[in-house]
Amino acid sequence: MDNTDRGGKPDHADGDPHPAAVTFVTTEHFTLQGARSSTIAESTGRASVFLGAVSGGLIALGLVVTAAKTGVAFYMFGLILLPTLAFVGLATFHRVLQSGIEDLAYMRRIAQLRNYYFDHAPELSAYLLNPAESLPTPGLGIGLWQQFVTIAGMIGVITAVLAGSAGGLLAAVVSGHSLVAALVTGGVVAAAALAGLMRYQNSAWIRGSRAVSGG
Repeated sequence: MDNTDRGGKPDHADGDPHPAAVTFVTTEHFTLQGARSSTIAESTGRASVFLGAVSGGLIALGLVVTAAKTGVAFYMFGLILLPTLAFVGLATFHRVLQSGIEDLAYMRRIAQLRNYYFDHAPELSAYLLNPAESLPTPGLGIGLWQQFVTIAGMIGVITAVLAGSAGGLLAAVVSGHSLVAALVTGGVVAAAALAGLMRYQNSAWIRGSRAVSGG
């Protein structure tokens, strides 16, 4: 008996996926994996550029200290360099955070595709892990310590230190080279900047996890 329907199309057994659907799903899976690789590569690349800029800037600041000691040239150079590096860090922090949320969206879409595999080949569930089980819960953000071990968190810590250093240097100039004023101001600015960045990161993860889960 011809195994075709009235429209001339193959009559597949119930529960068996159409070959074209399998091709589409596997192609989409590989495409999403490539997109994930791109977001990870961009994040690490931007972090490397930022760390290179910080390293070069601090070396230049050290050379200025060697040449001009702690005179006017040092303070002028430091008050230009440190805020600039802090701004670059802020921009890098924001972009790598966006990349992390994009990566989460790709992970959830991959998890949906793997559910398709499990639905049509349930015997694979004993051998394949479902990535959805390890994804952040929508609306809950990420853990306190996890905020510091992400690429965005690492950039945020360095950016907060740069902002605190700039604030401390400015306080030293205003207070007539008072070490106490510089340390207190620098510590307060750094702590406030770090708290603000971590809070922003967590709220961004909450919004992003809700968006990619359709909540």
